[in-house]
Amino acid sequence: MFIAVPSRQKSPLRWATPLLFAVLWLCFTWVMLAPDGEQRRLLLEWAALSGGLASPEAWRASLQDGNSLRLASALFLHADWAHLLGNLVFLLIFGLPAERAMGPWRFLLLFLLGGAVANLAAVAVIDTPDQLIIGASGAVSALIGAYLALFPGARLGLVLPLGLFLQFVKVPAALLIGIWALLQFVFTFIGPAYGAVAWSAHLAGFAFGGAFALLARAGIARRLRRSRGY
Repeated sequence: MFIAVPSRQKSPLRWATPLLFAVLWLCFTWVMLAPDGEQRRLLLEWAALSGGLASPEAWRASLQDGNSLRLASALFLHADWAHLLGNLVFLLIFGLPAERAMGPWRFLLLFLLGGAVANLAAVAVIDTPDQLIIGASGAVSALIGAYLALFPGARLGLVLPLGLFLQFVKVPAALLIGIWALLQFVFTFIGPAYGAVAWSAHLAGFAFGGAFALLARAGIARRLRRSRGY
């Protein structure tokens, strides 16, 4: 009979997720407390702008104007409290385990690159020029994709209303995330009629996060094999 022996090695400190949580909150508070004119200036200078891929010339011009940096800076701007809080909740749910698996520096790289790729997809898909693209939803979608790739057999807690009572159940993460991804795909085509949400950014971030996590997991596995002399 084999018995698992608990490891005495402490798990590394997860600082990247709390750091991002704090920075997102502080940036939103800073913008909200600014005068109206200053708020508009910050949005115009730091949000990503749609229509940058309308032509090669437009894309080159947008790069010269610093629009490539806007793809990342837009992650730290949010439209309202609901927009911010939704992203913060998902950041904690999926970010903490993802950071534990891949380490804080890879996690930060995933958040920034995944968010930038997601915003780039929104820039490419939204054909109306100079629409402001803001929010960390694309980066959070990348974390969801990474979580699914890292923990395909995980289960997520879900509270279901059953009559007068609330029932807590555990559902396979792949099922819930699969339903979520399907909704993002559907709303990419019909979503513009239901509000200004960059659904394509969610899909692009999700795909990037899954691919990033698979590559990171393969790299970690190779290093472990080398360290053990396999």
